[in-house]
Amino acid sequence: MVDRSVLVTGGTGGLGGAVTAAFVQAGWRVVVPQRGSATPTRQASSGPVRVTADLMDPTDVARAVRAAADDPAAPLRAVVNLVGGYASGGRVHETPVEEFERMLAINLRPTYLVTQAALPHLVAAGGGAVVCVSARAALAPFPGAAGYATAKAAVLAFANAVAVEYRASAVRCNTVLPSVIDTPANRAAQPDADHRRWVTPAEIAPVVRFLASDESAPTSGAAVPVYGRA
Repeated sequence: MVDRSVLVTGGTGGLGGAVTAAFVQAGWRVVVPQRGSATPTRQASSGPVRVTADLMDPTDVARAVRAAADDPAAPLRAVVNLVGGYASGGRVHETPVEEFERMLAINLRPTYLVTQAALPHLVAAGGGAVVCVSARAALAPFPGAAGYATAKAAVLAFANAVAVEYRASAVRCNTVLPSVIDTPANRAAQPDADHRRWVTPAEIAPVVRFLASDESAPTSGAAVPVYGRA
């Protein structure tokens, strides 16, 4: 019997598909918000519940979180924040502030809104876990991506703040830091790279599931590197 729910944002992306599958296989009720005209569906054994939501919009976020928390038999016990984006360009003096702010908005706003809306449900359920995705660039920036590195550093700082603020409520918050994820989009963007060194979604997904599960109960405020061989 499914007895707990997880909300996975970005669950239709390159990493999200593997993470969603890992939770479904582990017996979780999985709720995946997505943009567009999809109507809510009930989870089958082979997939998640899908709900329509723009995760930049607080009203849509609240509706998605309610969908994840509305099954009394499977209370919301985990949130996985995968939504984000990447853009590179020139050095700081060559980067328009609008592009810098766009990186902050794409990577930080959905993570903040979803976590903010879900925390009362996690507390009411007696505790749970939040997992966020930062990046190695947050710790080791590279030229041409100041906005991205700053945004991912902000995600890491936010996750650490949640870990501290909700420790007494038995809500944990941890972060995974990938290097380059081996997705079709990244391969298309870097066709000449050594893709064998990149970390695959299938390698990251079990780490995320572990951090959301009771198996990692003593762990909060961790920044877990998932670099592969990159």
